[in-house]
Amino acid sequence: MILSNVELHRALDEGRLIISPEPSPRTPTLGSGHSPYATHAVDLRLGGEIRVPMSGSYAYDHTQTADLADHLARNSEKFKISDETPFRLKRDQFVLGITHESVSLPITEGCETCLAARIEGKSSRARTGLLIHFTAPTVHPGWKGPLVLEMINLGSSPILLVPMMYIAQLIVEEVKGCPNRNDSRFQGQKDTSGISHPFAGGKDDCDIAKL
Repeated sequence: MILSNVELHRALDEGRLIISPEPSPRTPTLGSGHSPYATHAVDLRLGGEIRVPMSGSYAYDHTQTADLADHLARNSEKFKISDETPFRLKRDQFVLGITHESVSLPITEGCETCLAARIEGKSSRARTGLLIHFTAPTVHPGWKGPLVLEMINLGSSPILLVPMMYIAQLIVEEVKGCPNRNDSRFQGQKDTSGISHPFAGGKDDCDIAKL
């Protein structure tokens, strides 16, 4: 069952869904007419960091296990963006962004239901060729943290990425039954690499990145 905006508000009030800072206003305000809550989704904003993966002598081997977050932190360039210095996303360029908001979907012991979510793009962004969080939209029960966005520009012109712009929408669903915890490898991530702890290290020049 997908939650309507009324049920989203109820879930926020009950603590079954936590979005921090909480999007507002809950209903359109007089004059502006804008609310981040659509009929069954809530808009999220872009945070102030863009990470650009760098090419290298390595190749990704997804049959292996390693710390992908550490690898991305070593082999990418991070940009802080502002209203004065937006990131100019070129055609066919792939970058990582992050939501301004942190999302939490708590699992309560003995629960009969809990919540999961999907992060999706917005039509107004898609019509300029901007793909947001493609192929991996699922936010599992138990998740806590901001959401990293895998973004690419498939349009005909560069796109300016500005902090606090509405970038994606969160669709929240009810899950039947209380799941056993099986947290994502990116649980508690702090930045666009997916890393959850301070990083110190140099560029990784290995031939194969075993992930």
